[in-house]
Amino acid sequence: MRIVNGESLLFVGDSITDCGRDRPIGAGAGLGDGYVSLIDSFLAADYPERAIRVLNTGVNGNRVIDLDARWQADVLELAPDWLAVMIGINDVWWQFDNQRDPNQVTIARYETIYRKLLEQTRHKLKGLVLTTPYIIEPNLSDPMRERMDAYGRVVERLAHEFDAVFVNVQAAFDLYLAHRPAQSLSDDRVHPNKTGHMIIAKCFLASVESD
Repeated sequence: MRIVNGESLLFVGDSITDCGRDRPIGAGAGLGDGYVSLIDSFLAADYPERAIRVLNTGVNGNRVIDLDARWQADVLELAPDWLAVMIGINDVWWQFDNQRDPNQVTIARYETIYRKLLEQTRHKLKGLVLTTPYIIEPNLSDPMRERMDAYGRVVERLAHEFDAVFVNVQAAFDLYLAHRPAQSLSDDRVHPNKTGHMIIAKCFLASVESD
């Protein structure tokens, strides 16, 4: 486990991270009811000798442009030791469900803004974790799946560029989807049930725990 005793771990992202967390900052019992809370519990159970402070500033509906607007208050001012980012699902989803929105986040814009945020932050951190956006869809030719995979490749590229732990949540969902239908995890292919959040949490921990 790369996160050591006394360090803080901040999660930032969209509704998948938010999951009803407390405002202004989710902590303790106020981490929400998603993967962030599960990770906090796993850390306590598996590493009782390490006091790792887990924080959550996910916000429903966020895209990378929204992270840009609140980065100072919700990331930099909190000065975490470790930062975990999962963003991009809404950036893609809005291109299909909100096609008339003139403020779409193209893949080039996504990468430019994401890189700018990491450039502001990486040197302040002991560790960085970048998690792919995902869609719970096994058909690789599905248009939204194709585009989500492209955004995921941007995240992988940024993870290498900024010496970050790369968490391929899409690949973890794909392993599950090889055996069970997407409907067993989500009604809308995006918001997972408890099993889906468990898959995210286990994938995150396996990546951070590996050498």
